[in-house]
This record gives sequence, structure tokens and C-alpha cells, in this order.
Amino acid sequence: MFAEISSLAPWLLTTVALGLLFAQGLLARRENQKLREQLKERCEILGRELHATASGSMGVGQRVVTCERQLHELRGMLDEMRQNDPLRISYDEASRLVDLGADIDDLMNTCGISRPEAELVSALRKRQAA
Repeated sequence: MFAEISSLAPWLLTTVALGLLFAQGLLARRENQKLREQLKERCEILGRELHATASGSMGVGQRVVTCERQLHELRGMLDEMRQNDPLRISYDEASRLVDLGADIDDLMNTCGISRPEAELVSALRKRQAA
């Protein structure tokens, strides 16, 4: 009897090993399927988040373009206002006269600016020249 069991032992061990291997394969397959489902779910979540981020970025981009357009219009208006400002012309003329050697009284009479303004223009031009 012992001889019969010892001759069957390799077959029994092989059967048990194959059974355990089969069980291990089933467990690995289940785990693999579970991981695939988790991965698929995570990819869907990331896809939705990416879509939301892209949509938000497009909205922000459109607002930036609108702001840039408005800024460009405002700069144009500001430049136009500066060119048409009669006081600016007076100050430009006053600066040119200071360069030519005019004193404060000459600036006041010629450009129609007040004494403090004439003194300021004269001081600034002299400082720039120095």
C-alpha cells in the first residue's frame, strides 16, 4: 500500500499543483479585470476633467482677446487725445523755447501757461539737458 501511494504521490502533487495554478490564474484574471475597470473609469474621469479645463481655457482665451481689443481701442483713443490736447502743444512749445533759451516770463507770455507750470517746464528741460 505504501508502494501504491508513493507511486501515486507525483501524480497527486502534480494534480494539486495544477489545481493551485488554475486557481491562481482565476484570481489573477479577476484582479486584472478589476484593474482594467478602474483604469477605464479613471480615464473617463480624466477625459471629463480635460474637457472642462479646455472649455474653461477657451472662455478665458476669448475674454483675453476681447480685453486686448478694448485695450487697443483705448490706446488709440488716448493717443488721439494726446495729439489733440491743446495743453500738450503748449508744453511742447514751452520745452522747445526753453531749449532756445527763453526765460520763465517768456514761457508764460508765449505759451499761456501759469508761472508754476513755466517754472516746472524750465526746471525739467534744464535737468534733462544736464
